[in-house]
Amino acid sequence: MKIYRAKNYEDMSRKAANILSAQIILKPDCVLGLATGSTPIGAYEKLVEWYQKGDLDFSEVTTVNLDEYKGMDRENEQSYYHFMQDHLFGHVNISAESTHLPDGLAADSAQECARYDSLIRDLGGIDLQLLGLGHNGHIGFNEPGEAFEKGVHCVDLTESTIEANKRFFASADEVPKQAYTMGIQTIMQARKILVVVCGEEKADMVAKVFCGEVTPAVPGSILQMHRDVILVGDEAALSKIPE
Repeated sequence: MKIYRAKNYEDMSRKAANILSAQIILKPDCVLGLATGSTPIGAYEKLVEWYQKGDLDFSEVTTVNLDEYKGMDRENEQSYYHFMQDHLFGHVNISAESTHLPDGLAADSAQECARYDSLIRDLGGIDLQLLGLGHNGHIGFNEPGEAFEKGVHCVDLTESTIEANKRFFASADEVPKQAYTMGIQTIMQARKILVVVCGEEKADMVAKVFCGEVTPAVPGSILQMHRDVILVGDEAALSKIPE
């Protein structure tokens, strides 16, 4: 595992964007696994900036997102499809046909999970998977206590995850209670994984994930077993990781 310590959120975002852009430059037709949430926004902004300067070309890139809320229309402002349009897809030259997310309105959950898993396999797998880290150690929506071997699946969100996400909604009652997510198995099959973390409130969990016991009670801890993980965090988030 490689660890890059950043001075602050801006520096973290730039370092993460450099890794993502290097993947695109080295393999223009790469498959990127993308994440939502507040932490990656700065990195996406940098990618858009570099594209607008003519330094990046997304025309051959394919993307697969980690997750999507179940029951949510993609035009809903809180959908992850809408998030990606706002922060990346709508500002670069990537074709709509090359961007993929689970279908939140799929009638058959099991069929949708199988479809998304099959899609990722048919694309040849993920070259670089971007991840954030939840306060309870979740990656994607893989909550504590779930088995490591799962592929794409539909999850019941925990109260702590609903609480963390309610800032994006008018109230906690409006936060979806289920979501489709890539499973730990799907994530671990990516050839390279980039984890971005920011803020002192993540410090204890970062230390537990990357220096503690590997256990389904801390889903992100499985990343210790991956052959090529890069952790990029600001000083506060990495404050409890040994130098």
